[in-house]
Amino acid sequence: MKKLILLGLLISTSLLYSCKENAKDKKNDAKENTQKTYALDVNKTSVYWTAYKTSDKVPVKGKFTEVTLENVENALSMRAALNGLKFTIPVSSIFSKDTIRDGKLKKFFFGVMKNTTLISGELKITDNSNGVVALTMNGLNKELPFIYNVSGKGVITILATMDLNNWNAQEALTSLNNACKDLHTGKDGVTKTWNDVAIRVVTHIK
Repeated sequence: MKKLILLGLLISTSLLYSCKENAKDKKNDAKENTQKTYALDVNKTSVYWTAYKTSDKVPVKGKFTEVTLENVENALSMRAALNGLKFTIPVSSIFSKDTIRDGKLKKFFFGVMKNTTLISGELKITDNSNGVVALTMNGLNKELPFIYNVSGKGVITILATMDLNNWNAQEALTSLNNACKDLHTGKDGVTKTWNDVAIRVVTHIK
């Protein structure tokens, strides 16, 4: 009789332990299934640019109204959501609030380049504030370093300064400078279009 009672206690203890383990496993599985993930909002990405003219380096600002994001995947961090992101930008979507200027940029700048109906690239994140984008323009693929910041509200801002000479854009710059000679001539009588362009990208994480 004592042996039967002892056996019953052992079985009951084993069953109780097994139930607790199963409940613990289910709880861990539920936690994993509800782990927060991040992805870029493809409808909330804007690309702004600032170019410069005259010897005084007067800024000319604009944006691209169309950006297509590719390789958008859920990730376990905002940083990881950026890494490997691909994009294409049609140069026809350039917008500076001046239709005459936009027409000249399309014809005398991008129109002089090789195979540049689109600007494309892929992002690579190197640490918590830096990265590079492999940018294709004028038939060349070159790396453009950038810095980025993630706000508490999930807004990501990317900043870069692009040296157009790295993409062999001297001919395109000369073409644009000649087409805009009067507007790019400063008080010193010098006509100048700068080769550096500031880039600012604002996107959102959801």
